[in-house]
Amino acid sequence: MIILGIETSCDETAAALVRDDRAILADVVLSQLDEHRPYGGVVPEIAARAHLDHIDRLVAEAFRRAGLSLAAVDAVAATCGPGLIGGVIVGAMTGKAIAAVTGKPFIAVNHLEGHALTARLTHGLAFPYLLLLVSGGHCQLLEVRGVGDYARLGSTIDDAAGEAFDKVAKMLGLGYPGGPAVQKASERGDAARFALPRPLKGRPGCDFSFSGLKNAVRLLIQDLGTPGEQDRCDVAAAFQLAVADSIAGRSAKALRAFAARHAGPRALVVAGGVAANSLLRQRLGELAAQEGFTLVAPPLALCTDNAAMIAWAGLERFRLGHSDGLDFAPRPRWPLDPAAPRLPGAGVKA
Repeated sequence: MIILGIETSCDETAAALVRDDRAILADVVLSQLDEHRPYGGVVPEIAARAHLDHIDRLVAEAFRRAGLSLAAVDAVAATCGPGLIGGVIVGAMTGKAIAAVTGKPFIAVNHLEGHALTARLTHGLAFPYLLLLVSGGHCQLLEVRGVGDYARLGSTIDDAAGEAFDKVAKMLGLGYPGGPAVQKASERGDAARFALPRPLKGRPGCDFSFSGLKNAVRLLIQDLGTPGEQDRCDVAAAFQLAVADSIAGRSAKALRAFAARHAGPRALVVAGGVAANSLLRQRLGELAAQEGFTLVAPPLALCTDNAAMIAWAGLERFRLGHSDGLDFAPRPRWPLDPAAPRLPGAGVKA
């Protein structure tokens, strides 16, 4: 079985072909970093136009790389939410058009489910497991019980971690995207020089918050006046450590809650662009070992937005007999656990 996947939920335009033996036959991703860099963040209108300009070419390139024709595909999967709605519509309509022309089934994929199931594509991981999704638009802890079966243990109540990285990098004049820029500056910084808060430390539950930390950095920079090069590196290091401490601290509660419900092998899966941060990976690895979990981190290219994860999620759903009509409406919000209490930052692709 071979599935075509299409991803356009934020600022990566992507197409991929994945086979049911977990082989990625082609995975093509076009980043829009250059288009958004002058603005210090993703501009929805620019993102949607870029998707429209490039998606057809990328789908054709995926087939060229795989050496396949449309006839070889069993179904077409496309991200239909959550995300920046203009971009989501471009990908969804492209997938629907291909499905309509070829007579292939169409599968509407939740972008978050793509991240949630990536570890099954890369590591063949069995259910259940715990997922920490940390990206520019999402920060969630999810119990992954099966395809379409998720329980949200925690989510951000304000900003996502990746958004906080971008804003702090902008305040420090480090450039965009913020995650890699802050990490690079941190390598030359002294994290102990400045004391920054650890949001929600000691509070019950597994939710996250980064707005207060971001504001603390703003006030610190304001107090410094005109920060020098070393000042910026020290602030970046202190901020990065605070984020890593906060995420690890909140995740520890989720690991213990998961362990109380599930015996046998336990895995913590980390995905999303912020999962590329080396300090965060180190802290999560230490936490997982301490709590009796295995840390599973897909390759960096499959942690960030990509179409291989969408194709795989579509494949998992399709082989269980799921498909969707061509009238499926793209959604800017689409929580994986609809029964969970709605939080301001839950299920939003910023």
